[in-house]
Amino acid sequence: MTATNGGPTPGSDATGDRPGAGTDPARSDTVAVVVRQWRAVHPELDTGPMEIIGRINRCAALLQQAEDAPLRRAGLSRPEFDLLGALRRTGHELTPGELARETFSSGAAVTKRLKQLTERGLVERRGDTRDRRVAHLRLTEAGRDLVDGILPEQLAYETSVLSALSSESQGELAGRLSELLSRLESQMHALRA
Repeated sequence: MTATNGGPTPGSDATGDRPGAGTDPARSDTVAVVVRQWRAVHPELDTGPMEIIGRINRCAALLQQAEDAPLRRAGLSRPEFDLLGALRRTGHELTPGELARETFSSGAAVTKRLKQLTERGLVERRGDTRDRRVAHLRLTEAGRDLVDGILPEQLAYETSVLSALSSESQGELAGRLSELLSRLESQMHALRA
């Protein structure tokens, strides 16, 4: 189907007959536009993966921008809050190596962030009695209060964003994403082993 100017109508794909998510006329998001453009240039390529991964990446970027507003007000970056959050949710002291694993960060990045958080009085270190090279980290009272103050704002924002989907759709989406994430994590673990 084409528009009067000879181009594809919004929501249709450039080939006119390829089935898939990109052919749904209701879909006119940014990724649908990108997919239509690629299909016009390379109609022989299957853009199905782009339709999923592109949307996951775009949603993640948009969600993070809005979620980061409370963090910016508190003078924190997302990676710094992830460290504080890991210390809060695990409920016990962690070493820098454990924090790196919990937050999917490099050891060098964790060390740099911990220095800043310690200087701000949000995290405190305790040396290991058996190995002076090892540090045990925990939140200070100020760090705990900061995390506990920011988290409800983030959850309220996430609830409002997801309210566009029914509870059933949210559950289905969570299940599908969990399946994908589990497979990706297994693959990454196998590559490292």
